[in-house]
Amino acid sequence: MTKAIYSEFLTPDNAVLTMIDHQTGLMVGLGDEHPTVLKNNILGLINTAKAIGLPSVVTASLSKGPNGPVMPEILEVLGTEVIEREGEINAWDSKVYRDAIKATGHKKIIMAGIVTDVCLLFPALSAVAEGYDVCAVIDASGTWNKTVQEVTIHRLVQAGVKVTTWASVLAEIMNDWRSEYGEGLGGVLATHTAKYGYVMNSHFSK
Repeated sequence: MTKAIYSEFLTPDNAVLTMIDHQTGLMVGLGDEHPTVLKNNILGLINTAKAIGLPSVVTASLSKGPNGPVMPEILEVLGTEVIEREGEINAWDSKVYRDAIKATGHKKIIMAGIVTDVCLLFPALSAVAEGYDVCAVIDASGTWNKTVQEVTIHRLVQAGVKVTTWASVLAEIMNDWRSEYGEGLGGVLATHTAKYGYVMNSHFSK
């Protein structure tokens, strides 16, 4: 890895969003974040992608079994179909999924997954090994408890994955409030970040 890779920012033209296994059955057992907060973070991330027309890839594992279906909000917002894996735990092992990422032509992957220590970790490691620049959105992912989350973050960082948050992704992609996406992304930030929503309300009430 070179310093250039770490310092090159996300843009609407170089990134792809992938949501991995945000399935209702898996979300029931999460314990590292309050369910309401996690859902809000997920919505913030996917609405960020929608606001700029970012290409998105959604995948699921055993959706007709115990893992359950993907959160309906994800499909409603992104307007994409789910890639149903045949049994691969590591999404990157699925050729259909991998080809969908490659088809975008973008080398930076904004990645979130449930659970963090499997569904996010494994494909992140695999993608980095193939030369992709992966941004792991920790607060739009979830796992069993804080200890598991912390251990996973260490392993991600050791492999060269960039660990980030959904609001940081939004700000990085916006880059400038005067950009063509400034108003739309500002609205996403105000909607899904309560405190910043107050700031926006104060601004518009002047």
